[in-house]
Amino acid sequence: MSEKPKTALPPKYDPQAVEKNRYHFWLDGKYFEATGDPEKEPFSIVIPPPNVTGKLHLGHAWDTAMQDTVSRMKRMQGYDVLWLPGMDHAGIATQAKVEAKLKEQGQSRYDLGREKFVDKVWDWKEEYASFIREQWEKLGLGLDYSRERFTMDEGLSEAVREVFVTLYNKGLIYRGEYIINWDPKTKTALSDIEVIHKEIQGHFYHMKYPIKDSNEFIEIATTRPETMLGDTAVAVHPKDDRYKHLVGKKVILPIVGREIEIVADDYVDQEFGSGAVKITPAHDPNDFEIGNRHTLERVLVMNEDGSMNDNAGKYKGLDRFDCRKQIVKDLKELGVLFKIEDHNHTVGHSERSDAVVEPYLSTQWFVDMQPLADASVEMQNNDKKVNFVPDRFENTYLHWMDNIRDWCISRQLWWGHRIPAWYHKETNEIYVGKEAPADSENWEQDNDVLDTWFSSALWPFSTMGWPDKDAEDFKRYFPTDVLVTGYDIIFFWVARMIFQSIEFNDERPFKDVLIHGLIRDAEGRKMSKSLGNGVDPMDVIDKYGADSLRYFLLTGSSPGQDLRFYWEKVESTWNFANKIWNASRFCLMNMENFSYEDIDLSGEKSVADKWILTRLNETIEQVSKNTAKYEFGEAGRHLYNFIWDDLCDWYIEMAKLPLYGEDADKKKTTQSVLAYVLDNTMRMLHPFMPFITEEIWQQLPHHGESITVAKWPEVRNDLHDEKAMNEMERLVSIIKSVRNIRAEVNTPMSKQIKLLIKIENETTITELESNRSYIERFCNTSELVIASDIEVPEKAMSAVVTGIELFLPLEGLIDIEKERERLESELSKWNKEVERVQKKLANEGFVKKAPEAVVAEEKQKEQDYLEKHAKVKARLQELTS
Repeated sequence: MSEKPKTALPPKYDPQAVEKNRYHFWLDGKYFEATGDPEKEPFSIVIPPPNVTGKLHLGHAWDTAMQDTVSRMKRMQGYDVLWLPGMDHAGIATQAKVEAKLKEQGQSRYDLGREKFVDKVWDWKEEYASFIREQWEKLGLGLDYSRERFTMDEGLSEAVREVFVTLYNKGLIYRGEYIINWDPKTKTALSDIEVIHKEIQGHFYHMKYPIKDSNEFIEIATTRPETMLGDTAVAVHPKDDRYKHLVGKKVILPIVGREIEIVADDYVDQEFGSGAVKITPAHDPNDFEIGNRHTLERVLVMNEDGSMNDNAGKYKGLDRFDCRKQIVKDLKELGVLFKIEDHNHTVGHSERSDAVVEPYLSTQWFVDMQPLADASVEMQNNDKKVNFVPDRFENTYLHWMDNIRDWCISRQLWWGHRIPAWYHKETNEIYVGKEAPADSENWEQDNDVLDTWFSSALWPFSTMGWPDKDAEDFKRYFPTDVLVTGYDIIFFWVARMIFQSIEFNDERPFKDVLIHGLIRDAEGRKMSKSLGNGVDPMDVIDKYGADSLRYFLLTGSSPGQDLRFYWEKVESTWNFANKIWNASRFCLMNMENFSYEDIDLSGEKSVADKWILTRLNETIEQVSKNTAKYEFGEAGRHLYNFIWDDLCDWYIEMAKLPLYGEDADKKKTTQSVLAYVLDNTMRMLHPFMPFITEEIWQQLPHHGESITVAKWPEVRNDLHDEKAMNEMERLVSIIKSVRNIRAEVNTPMSKQIKLLIKIENETTITELESNRSYIERFCNTSELVIASDIEVPEKAMSAVVTGIELFLPLEGLIDIEKERERLESELSKWNKEVERVQKKLANEGFVKKAPEAVVAEEKQKEQDYLEKHAKVKARLQELTS
């Protein structure tokens, strides 16, 4: 379908008007839906599913803009593109939000019961899922909503059960009592990577544990004195001569009065502190291992909420930190605590609640990670590896895989995939299966749910219909082509998707993983609620439009790097969009009744025509190449330079000559070149700025229903002309040199000048003569001489351009006497400024007392003033001579 321009673009670029309703035009046309066309090569991306806990932030906007750019370009290049949307149930985070909402209403989840509480969470999910879809719409994301998934929909839940049961039957999922990371606030287990380590100011408490039937004591130190209530041994190194005689003896645990044994273990560092350590197997992972080696009792002294339990004796009921204060006080009174020293150390905090994580003895479900990690590392050694972009992040990934620990996958929540394990009410036998046992009345299902990341790890293939390996989408679109995500979740998500995909499909889940950084504020700080420096992407869109936000995000950083947000830079991208709008509007005003079929590039073309077509070829090549490498910043730089400098500042200005001229053939050729170049430019720019490009393209002479499915521009060798490139380069250099001279002598462009161009090469003379009209127009000449035998005036401004000499006679250019007076006045001004700043810097008192930055600023001023003084002086001497 080819069409003529419909209506002229409005005079003012209004992003809100341009972007309104355009998304529904795309959805109604089903342009984003994967077709399954066997004639086309498939290309697939799955969206990193946002949590249904709230609204999207700038990081989501950045991440999805990259995916949209890649998928839009691939669709235009003829691929059958599937960009699959979806959302994550986000167990802990979502449950916490709903519980907080209930608390405001004076209720708790226990008041409702499990079933009704989960119903409330589903209501929350529906509400926030609609918010997220609205934001996707405002960002212009080309998602295939016909395939939208949710991590707790029935298909994905089936996949989760399949994986759990399979891994359990292979012995890779097991249930055991271990020290896990416990969040006392949300009362659930956390995996290692859900723990954020923060540096805090704490203390080392040095104590004396008396040795039974002796006057001796053994010195230990701890940062958590409240855990001493659960001590079941003191450990020393077997080769430590200081303690060899004490191994096997008993110490009396202060306050508690319990006898505990002194054991020898290689784990102890005899060089650190006293060389003796308290062992609390129920509250420390290393102590747990030592306890296993020496068959020590495990005494748990805390409840799940962080309060002290029955084993804490008189401290029962106290919060763990209040207990610490009271124990310290009591130990001082007993004379056992003999020293407290300040100690900076890292302490784990819950990623979700920010509570201090407690190492806690608990019965949980785990994944045996070593075999899965080994298979993942092995795959990185063959040609089916996952390609990390930038590749340095592969080392980050491998380092984590090489230092893997078993993954605690059970969570003490109600919202999530309930663990498919049942316990016999009488025998305590465990049954694991996809469905409940036949005699279900005799069995009770595990109350816990699976870690959110357990289902997220299956996302690239569970969303495609797996475990049905005959599902059409699974067969066609898996493995996916690229995953886009931040470096902060390489361990959380990327690694888990890789090992689960290898385990269940013997395939990498994606060919490439594009890693980006974090968005920070203008000062380089991470955006957070506490700092109040967050920016809502919807606010940016409301002010400047989605295209401006997208272009800023896409081009503001290179792969793997953080991005700083500046309102000024978003405004500058709006200015760029405005420039595109105004240039397109001018072109359309000069294409009245000009149709797609009228485009004819076979006629005689000017050097400007040939040059812009060649520059278009170069830009297509660079944008295609860099976007394919995910170098969006580089692609954007080439686009910006081509549109702003080449097309707007030069070609369109030069096109005005034939457009406003009397030669009908030249006018038609210029219209054809403008239509062709603008069409291809809008297509190239479309993945970056989808709204404005669709709006302009629809007004241009075009073929097709939507730019979203228009063909990606191709380099046309028949329109490539190196000779024209060289000619144009000379022309531009001449025009710029003349403009620079005008600026130097304060001669406005409106004033006509005499220009002499001296050239020895006859070919170049012929070339410039053929382009005389451009030089006359853009240099605004009253007289233009192009020759080899020019008599150079005594008083003239001059410049050299690659073998070409330019002369602008001063007579008629400026009033020499007035210019001399002006320059003398300016020289006097800079004399005074130099004298003032040098006097200031010669003052020792100022230099010593003033802040370093202030002194540096004055030195910079001195250098600046000296440079200006020298330039004016040289100009004055030149004028006088």
